[in-house]
Amino acid sequence: MTNHSEAAGTSGNGDISGHDERGEGNEHGGHREDHAGGGAAGAGSGADGIPCAEHQVTLRTPAELADALPYLLGYRPEDSIVLVALHDRDGRGRFGGRARLGIPANEDDWPAVADQLAQGLIKGSERRGAPVESMVAFLCQDPRVNESGWEVMSRLRQLAQLLRTACGALDVPVVEALCISDNRWWSYVCPSEECCPSAGTPLGLPGTSVLAAAATYAGLQVRGSLKELRARLSPWETAAALEQESALNAVSVALIPRILDDESRADVADQTLELADRLMRRFADAPPLSGTLPADLRDDELLAHDEAATLILGLQDRGTRDRAAEWMEGDEAGPALRLWRALARRCVGAYGEHAAAPLTLAGWVAWSTGDELEAREALAMALGADPEYLFARLLHQACNEGLDPESIRRCLRKERADRGGAVAGSEAGAASVPRAGSDSPSDQTPAAPTRTVSRRRRRTRSTGSPISHPSRRPTGPGGTRRPRPATEGSTATDGRGRGGDSKGAPSRSRRGAGRRETRSDT
Repeated sequence: MTNHSEAAGTSGNGDISGHDERGEGNEHGGHREDHAGGGAAGAGSGADGIPCAEHQVTLRTPAELADALPYLLGYRPEDSIVLVALHDRDGRGRFGGRARLGIPANEDDWPAVADQLAQGLIKGSERRGAPVESMVAFLCQDPRVNESGWEVMSRLRQLAQLLRTACGALDVPVVEALCISDNRWWSYVCPSEECCPSAGTPLGLPGTSVLAAAATYAGLQVRGSLKELRARLSPWETAAALEQESALNAVSVALIPRILDDESRADVADQTLELADRLMRRFADAPPLSGTLPADLRDDELLAHDEAATLILGLQDRGTRDRAAEWMEGDEAGPALRLWRALARRCVGAYGEHAAAPLTLAGWVAWSTGDELEAREALAMALGADPEYLFARLLHQACNEGLDPESIRRCLRKERADRGGAVAGSEAGAASVPRAGSDSPSDQTPAAPTRTVSRRRRRTRSTGSPISHPSRRPTGPGGTRRPRPATEGSTATDGRGRGGDSKGAPSRSRRGAGRRETRSDT
């Protein structure tokens, strides 16, 4: 075996600091995640930056590196380029930052992607005062139809060479480059058939490596794939999506003019937040379920179509959204995160851009509660839904740069206290908010007229947002998005979207990776 440095570390750190997903419908089109600072070797550091008991694990072989990758990232990468920085400490390599990019389908994009990834990680580490001495590269991709793992390795060899060249141009050698495909690994660096056979080497069984044992001992878990995480935040693709879109069309006709009206906007904000508060209590009262899919399906059953539509449209107002962001900690954070996920799944059809608000709120709550992985994914998806969404861009940048969310929490706590310590939604207007099963007149949503409502964003006044920037509280104009119904003359459902019952949502399939994600600032 040649050119293999010894990498020592704990079960890994996961400070990812940078997303750049390009290409509609392609989760691999340049999605960058730079894991900032903190190394896998630092005593007391664990996967995704979670503190754990002091425990150091030494990785000496390519096989151990391959088995360690999910623990270094906190999830199992798919169709990914991963760079892991190494820092010298007493003659031993110490894991530093990590960076991930999706493997572009077009090979013409490989040189630019290699340069972007290498420069982002190396220059970013230098800015953080942790220069990179060497690098480990991983190429992870499952075989295509009628393709073997060996053929994947051969096809990606040029990409591996581009990565080595890009890092070398910055005076950082790539001491190991591995291809992981079809549950096997290959080394692009080691020519020895004894330790790195050309036929590849099977990966160890999940959970059997030294690093896996250390992570288990520390109480850390590796999540599934990013595709599975995104599926929790992606819109429905079943017949229920048509019913939800009809509810959005109907509610928008009554609600959007009120949001755009100076006299009624405040009342709509209060009603929206009261509904959200009531739904959070409904979610909190539901018995817990094991497994993300059953839990998400149960949450979907607890949320009626008209309730989802009211919240989705109400949150397009910036002031309302900022007040909703105050549900960020303590007992409120869990139900709030579940609600924002559920609303993101309801932004179907022509309302895809509306997902930027609930996705950003989901990302904020996840970041505030220490789940940086979901935070980055949710915020990247928010930028994919609306590349001009400023709140998502600022939070995404702050999260990626490793800033402490406490500065934002302090601003939001102050805003809440200035209103007298009340919950984010005031008691005013609670009676007029639609609720599932209600017989009140407000529960009846008028049919959509035959004209199409413009989708163009309208700028409206709002109070200064405390979360426009992590370190300051500038004032700025509020805003709301005026939706366009999917079809002209579409009629409303009965106002509850499921025949008047908030329960019984049909089972659904999820679209995990088919969302465009971007670093374009919002």
